[in-house]
Amino acid sequence: MDQQQGIIKEGPSSERESNRITHVEEETTPQSSLPTNDHNKHFHEQLDDPSSYKQPGWRKFLAFVGPGFLVSLAYLDPGNLETDLQAGANHRYELLWVILIGLVFALIIQSLAANLGVATGKHLAELCKLEYPKFVKYCLWLLAEIAVIAADIPEVIGTAFALNILLHIPVWTGVLLTGLSTLLLLGLQRYGVRKLEMLIAILVFVMAACYFGELSYVQPPTSKVLEGMFIPKLNGQGAIADSIALLGALVMPHNLFLHSALVLSRKIPPSVRGINDACRFFLIESGFALFVAFLINVAVVSVSGTVCFANNLSQENLDQCNNLTLNSASFLLKNVLGKSSSTIYAIALLASGQSSTITGTYAGQFVMQGFLDIKMKKWMRNLMTRTIAITPSLIVSIIGGSAGAGRLIIISSMILSFELPFALIPLLKFSSSTSKMGPHKNSIYIIVISWILGLGIIGINIYYLTTAFGQWLVHNNLPKVATVFIGIIVFPLMAIYVLALFYLTFRKDKAVTFIDVAKLDNNLQIQMEKGFNGTDGVFGFNNVVLREDLADIPLPE
Repeated sequence: MDQQQGIIKEGPSSERESNRITHVEEETTPQSSLPTNDHNKHFHEQLDDPSSYKQPGWRKFLAFVGPGFLVSLAYLDPGNLETDLQAGANHRYELLWVILIGLVFALIIQSLAANLGVATGKHLAELCKLEYPKFVKYCLWLLAEIAVIAADIPEVIGTAFALNILLHIPVWTGVLLTGLSTLLLLGLQRYGVRKLEMLIAILVFVMAACYFGELSYVQPPTSKVLEGMFIPKLNGQGAIADSIALLGALVMPHNLFLHSALVLSRKIPPSVRGINDACRFFLIESGFALFVAFLINVAVVSVSGTVCFANNLSQENLDQCNNLTLNSASFLLKNVLGKSSSTIYAIALLASGQSSTITGTYAGQFVMQGFLDIKMKKWMRNLMTRTIAITPSLIVSIIGGSAGAGRLIIISSMILSFELPFALIPLLKFSSSTSKMGPHKNSIYIIVISWILGLGIIGINIYYLTTAFGQWLVHNNLPKVATVFIGIIVFPLMAIYVLALFYLTFRKDKAVTFIDVAKLDNNLQIQMEKGFNGTDGVFGFNNVVLREDLADIPLPE
């Protein structure tokens, strides 16, 4: 018990950020403040009384709506659009199966992240801080920050492209202006954040409607689309790289930290049944939101693949398809929108970038708060992340123009794919652990499916990392001395990457964040369910039903 107490009390914020079921404090409470046996019996009857759950299911569900839809905006960000457009232009419908598998896997792991937050009362970053040694904790924090920055690069470039289309300014100038536009958007939240985010969501879905309209116009062959969706293929040059970029854009590590924290802004009934209901509602909400995101991603790939492989394509459009970027993709919508296609496309692209930036800002805040116990103001956190993300975007856009900036989006998506295991493996282990989740841990089926998919993605990353780098060493035009020097540096880093994954996978969890109080004393279980803070002379249990430090997150009601 002393060991458990020491673990749970780690960190200055542990007293106010206790686990939903298991925070332990040593304090004495007068016997008179405890419920009597009659009160215990009456409370037990209330817990089991179905009348306490007579509220309509849809009304209970609406109370939990918000986190899943906010997270799903990240699956419609400029990075997704860029990789979708290039996948369609380069491989037609052959990579649709990657989107299907990616979003099925995203639904699984986003649900695991939500369950982790609901059942433990802590988000993923906080649990990593409790579980791992100091050196590993700081390494995971640094990797998580890099993931947030890598996810912010497509938002920077997407916003710059939108400003380029609307105002006809250079891309590098648009990159500089993105920091100001995001700060302005965050500043406007105090005047009606829900209305503002609803406007952003409407604009994003306007773009979705455009692609659905174009999809109905070009009418891609249904058989080919279904074949690409259910028959895996990796034909053609760059298919593996495009597949990894698609996965990196779909399954993003910072989203796992984000979702596990967002659910803590909802009031969860303090009972096993209440936690189970919350997990089910969050699963339904995430499933619906990600299904919409799946349809939009499929529409973008199908439109790009149909238009760019059309027989009557003009030479100008053919050249654009061969070097397709977000900046030049508006021509895909001319059949539906005509001359106004570029303006409407740019407005929707601007909304997509800005709304995704808000989710990235929250994710970065949770990462910093969870690992380091530091909570910055949102505008300051956004300014720091945006300043770092602007630097490579600015350099590449000045040197390589819009084409170089478009390639940078693909590179950032690949970075996210390589970063994913460092958030995914802790999530899979924690959510499958009895010591972390108690009776709410993953079932054996979910454990098997999630680990197979997770190890599959990790294996693809390692395979591509080694083969692509090996081919580059053989075929590059650098002097032999430089090639040898680069190999000496990179190969040890690749070995460290693989060893780090083995460490995270096979390390035995030590921190215990779930205590089955029912086995200790049935009265303690009843007090925990009711929210009493302590017992006379023994350890008490404080059940936190709402994280007040996360309650200010602006979510739709």
